[in-house]
Amino acid sequence: MSSMPPERTVPSVPVPDQARFAREIVPHAMPVVMRGLVSAWPLVAAARKGIGAVAEQLVRLDSGRPLNVFTAPYAQGGRFFYADDMRGLNFNAEQATLTRLLAALVELAGEDEPPALYAGAAPTAENLAGFEHDHPLPITLSGATSRIWIGNRSRIATHFDMSNNIACVAAGRRRFTLFPPEQVGNLYVGPLERTPAGQPVSMVDPLAPDLNRYPDFAEAQRAMLVADLEPGDAIYIPALWWHQVSALDELNILVNYWQPQTSRASPLNAMIHSLSAIRDLPASERDAWRSWFDHYVFGDEASAVGDHLPDHARGVLGSSSEQRRYFTRHLLYEELERLEHG
Repeated sequence: MSSMPPERTVPSVPVPDQARFAREIVPHAMPVVMRGLVSAWPLVAAARKGIGAVAEQLVRLDSGRPLNVFTAPYAQGGRFFYADDMRGLNFNAEQATLTRLLAALVELAGEDEPPALYAGAAPTAENLAGFEHDHPLPITLSGATSRIWIGNRSRIATHFDMSNNIACVAAGRRRFTLFPPEQVGNLYVGPLERTPAGQPVSMVDPLAPDLNRYPDFAEAQRAMLVADLEPGDAIYIPALWWHQVSALDELNILVNYWQPQTSRASPLNAMIHSLSAIRDLPASERDAWRSWFDHYVFGDEASAVGDHLPDHARGVLGSSSEQRRYFTRHLLYEELERLEHG
């Protein structure tokens, strides 16, 4: 087995203002670290005092709404993933209030071999009264609202998000391990429809890759970036960048902001449908459909393919509109009928 290539780090930039963030960072579609972006947050100040101060501050804000809490045995090394036989998952899920979760984390902090425990993606507006008012984000992604992740030492498997993301470390240290979207073929992605927590994940553990089983991952390693974040730091992760997130301390809190997708249609679902509709066709037909997709979807002039038609006749070839959504829904209904009745 070859040794791992030298680590390459995500570049850090001075804390930008909103105009510079929108002009210089977002359009480049590359991750960047923003040191100290949220260093003025009260929760970050509490984290400097210790676990008790953090727990006390959050308990005061607890709305009492149950959170989805996930627990994995210590033997799993904090990695939330599939079971070894791929017939289930290696963790359990239950519901608990934020106050109960924090009490458990404070208690587990004194154990030598604690289970991994976390709650993730909980909307702060629903679970932490007044949090967004007291913890403003100096820069914004249009339409994004805050979600909170709370747990002890854990690892969330390499996955992607459909939206641009700003992730802010409020307590504990975190390491992000990132891969660009074009590495999808070297990441050995697991099932698309049955996932540990939403999006598909890579089957490779980037901290201990088995290159005998996953040899092409060596190519992904050469493109890998890492970022180590302290409380107050933030990272911008563009949509579709693969990333594993490791929480490194006894109490870790992350607040993230996903930018809502501009389209209500799911590109991932469209691709999954293409697997059924196109992938198993004869090679000559797949090549022909590749030409169609290049022309209508991926080509530089794809948005103008209907320009030779009158506006009223463009249908699904036109720009996003209620008419296009109507036609698309109609086609999907027809397709569902065909699939249901053979």
